Amino acid sequence: MKVYYSDHYTVPLPEGHKFPMEKYRLLREKLLADGILKPGELYEPELPPRDVITLAHSGEYYDSFANGTIDPKIIRRIGLPWSKELFYRSLASVGGAIGSAQSAIECGIGGNLAGGTHHAFRDYGEGFCVFNDFAVVILHLIKCGMIHRAAIIDLDVHQGNGNSGILGSNPDVFIFSMHGAKNYPFAKVPSTIDVELADGTGDEEYLSLLKKNLPAIFEWKPDIILYQAGVDPLSSDSLGRLSLTPAGLMERDRLVLGECKSRGVPVSLGLGGGYSNPISHTVDAYAGTYRVVKRLY
Repeated sequence: MKVYYSDHYTVPLPEGHKFPMEKYRLLREKLLADGILKPGELYEPELPPRDVITLAHSGEYYDSFANGTIDPKIIRRIGLPWSKELFYRSLASVGGAIGSAQSAIECGIGGNLAGGTHHAFRDYGEGFCVFNDFAVVILHLIKCGMIHRAAIIDLDVHQGNGNSGILGSNPDVFIFSMHGAKNYPFAKVPSTIDVELADGTGDEEYLSLLKKNLPAIFEWKPDIILYQAGVDPLSSDSLGRLSLTPAGLMERDRLVLGECKSRGVPVSLGLGGGYSNPISHTVDAYAGTYRVVKRLY
């Protein structure tokens, strides 16, 4: 299994900024310290070139972000201050998603300790997302002839409006999103299937709804599944508003990944959101996903 990391691309943020950038490094360190991953399973991604990113994004948006002339209004929507470091970090995150998907095609499973940046649209980013890694990956794999059809399973607590904005009209893409009904983004873009959850939804109802909806995704017969395994449905998450337990999240992962493995569908993991306080709850939950991976694969 190949798992890609990009936390060596550090991004300067103002003191007190609410985005927990350190979670990426802490997760990589925990996965190694707990023996969940071996050092030889971790890879640095290649930075994708402009013509790969612009499969999903406009050239104008890419260039303005690369050279720092990006509209300040877009920077405010993204919620992260512009820097050259953020540009390269965002490229690396997409590169990790591409490497993870290629690993999945080769051996059934791949991982990216970043990504799941599902709020980025073709001409702008928002919600801490600069480039949409899943959209770039899918369009790149289709262009290269590596796949014909792809599905996204997006279980981040926030609806993947950028995924649907870029890919929603593509007949070769199936998008499933299960998210908080009253949570960000407040203007949602319809997916193939959207399951909206009330505030406070817990393990039992969540898992029941997931079991009910998973079969439709596999009946569509995708060549690959990109799994956005955000851990912000956790009850301790400051932005989540749901009430899942760590055990509930691991059962969520077991259901999704178990179906992928039993049906022989390659699956590539993106990290997605996680904003618990303390951040160790988020890191532990992310690690739980990889514990499930190792048990199944």
